[in-house]
Amino acid sequence: MTRAAQLAFLAAAGSAALLLGAFFFQMLGYAPCKLCLWQRWPHGAAILIGVALIVTGRRGLAWAGALAAATTGGLGIYHTGVEQGWWQGPDTCTSGGGLAGSAEDLLNQIMEAPLVRCDEVAWTFATLSMATWNAILSFALVALWIAAARRD
Repeated sequence: MTRAAQLAFLAAAGSAALLLGAFFFQMLGYAPCKLCLWQRWPHGAAILIGVALIVTGRRGLAWAGALAAATTGGLGIYHTGVEQGWWQGPDTCTSGGGLAGSAEDLLNQIMEAPLVRCDEVAWTFATLSMATWNAILSFALVALWIAAARRD
């Protein structure tokens, strides 16, 4: 495996670890808000890009990986700003389940669904929220992707 592929593997594995961490917290009962869910998609893209780079050897894909990691990092900063009250978040910042059953079942599901607000911090470590940690770690992954792209 080339050095670029090794770095891409580390970056993709980092995105996988962050995604698994998010799913772990969700299993513990921390329901994700809309912005939390938005931050997951670029990690999924980064994983796929990492696999594609390793399989094809096309080092240029690392720039796409860097963009994916930077996107989720930017979303993490945006989410942190919403949590801190620096700016307004989306009006529809709630989480819900799938639609199934009759109209009455749907109404009951809506009424019983917990409201997950993007402007409330659900969990912190070292005074930083999950969104902030996602931003910090994602920008570290950007550095790995860029190193992979610049490898000879």
